[in-house]
Amino acid sequence: MSNGKTKNTDPRLVVLGAAGVGKSAVVVRFMTRRFIWEYDPTLEYTYKHQTTVDDEMVTMEILDTAGDDFSNQREGQIRWGDGFVLVYSVNSRDSFEKVQHIKRHLDEVKKTNVQCILIGNKTDLHHERNVTTSEGEHLAAEMACAFYETSASDGSPEIVEAFHELYREVKRRKALAGKPRRRSSAQQVKQVISKVLRGIQSGS
Repeated sequence: MSNGKTKNTDPRLVVLGAAGVGKSAVVVRFMTRRFIWEYDPTLEYTYKHQTTVDDEMVTMEILDTAGDDFSNQREGQIRWGDGFVLVYSVNSRDSFEKVQHIKRHLDEVKKTNVQCILIGNKTDLHHERNVTTSEGEHLAAEMACAFYETSASDGSPEIVEAFHELYREVKRRKALAGKPRRRSSAQQVKQVISKVLRGIQSGS
């Protein structure tokens, strides 16, 4: 019998954002702790990555998407995913606005408020910044998700923590989905009233 904790779920994570925000750089930095300058923006990759989160060995499947179009194929990818990494660049106002549209699209396709994290990348380009930290925090609060600012180029530790936190959120939601639903307080009150009325009627 193993002494260590073993995985009980393999999360499927999808990385989305406008073209050029550094999606691939973020994924590769998380998996290898390295930074690579050149990527083919037209290619998509699915990676399997083993990592330890809170003393638990986890194998993550990570889909690094290309571009930012939302075709029928992309909707299939969205349905495949358990959690979503939404990436914008702090020096691109357009990419920041685009993640808001992406989040709304995710919720529509999944028909629920999806599990996601928001990453503001390229903080090393501080002289070009035109999206403030407070704007990122405000958007994350609206999305009800965790927020991280980072630089895939500099290798900020926030990238690892971001993926780990998304795993925790996916795990929590799966655990809740597996539990039987409790009756709402309104249902309980209606049942109590019905019971009382039946008692009154049977006693009359």
